[in-house]
Amino acid sequence: MKNIKFLWPKMKLPKKIHRVTSSRLLCVLSESLRCLLLSPELIGASSAIASFQRFKLPPSRTNASIAKSTVTLCSTQSQSQTPQESSIVKEKSVSVVLLAGGQGKRMGVSFLSSCYANMPKQYLPLLGQPIALYSFYTFSRMVEVKEIIVVCDPSYKDIFEDAKVNDKVELKFALPGKERQDSAVDSNSQLVCIHDSARPLVLSEDVKKVLKDGLLNGASVLGVPVKATIKEANNESFVVRTLDRKTLWEMQTPQIIKPELLKKGFELVNREGLEVTDDVSIVEHLKHPVYITQGSYTNIKVTTPDDLILAERILNLHSVEKSS
Repeated sequence: MKNIKFLWPKMKLPKKIHRVTSSRLLCVLSESLRCLLLSPELIGASSAIASFQRFKLPPSRTNASIAKSTVTLCSTQSQSQTPQESSIVKEKSVSVVLLAGGQGKRMGVSFLSSCYANMPKQYLPLLGQPIALYSFYTFSRMVEVKEIIVVCDPSYKDIFEDAKVNDKVELKFALPGKERQDSAVDSNSQLVCIHDSARPLVLSEDVKKVLKDGLLNGASVLGVPVKATIKEANNESFVVRTLDRKTLWEMQTPQIIKPELLKKGFELVNREGLEVTDDVSIVEHLKHPVYITQGSYTNIKVTTPDDLILAERILNLHSVEKSS
């Protein structure tokens, strides 16, 4: 038990300490205790924590998740890995747009401490650290990144300001809204990298692959092949047809777009009043092909309590593997 580690490898802690009230401190301590009790090394170790067994994933799902994690924590090979002069992403040439302005609250009050009940999911603690900071640290350590533009409510700016660990990466902020984040991007950037902060486990190796594919193709996005059987249904919930999963991909982030292409896309969307769900959809409206870079199944989006538990498991497993 003495050797148990909970931090993501190479994770740097903020230099500053957040100002906290006594109630907030109690919530943090309570969350830290919950993380300890959910550790794979401790679950089932004594009857004192038997009540926490309900948070364990079913055995079949747990084993599948662990097996999946062991495989995908190693980066997959991109189809565009052949060295080409035109595919070199320069140092300090990428503008990262970190989307942290959503108000998603699907975790459920019964699962979380009352002090977190109204907190957006990207700021909920994952092993004692806000979910959004995991990808923030990943991008901060990459030599290709010149700036990180955090799209968030001003009341959460201090989380990122206090966590800044690389003075060579400029930190900017933008209010939620496509126009605001677009105007904040450095016009001299080689690529724009847009990432959902609710995906804390994105691997730097996968980011490098999708950056390279974005430079080659103008636009790219991380994704994984769909493994489940997908059926199309009508309004009455009757099956219409079974889709061929060989052609289906589950989209992830980051999404990579060349700045000039993104600008043209915004102009088209605004001019014609088009509905778009993400930034790659903007490029699709330009009839420009978007390349899918195969990522990792561990790059999950934390939306539900099950997702949060799975993310904790993956982090703990990876930490144990690194220490062994």
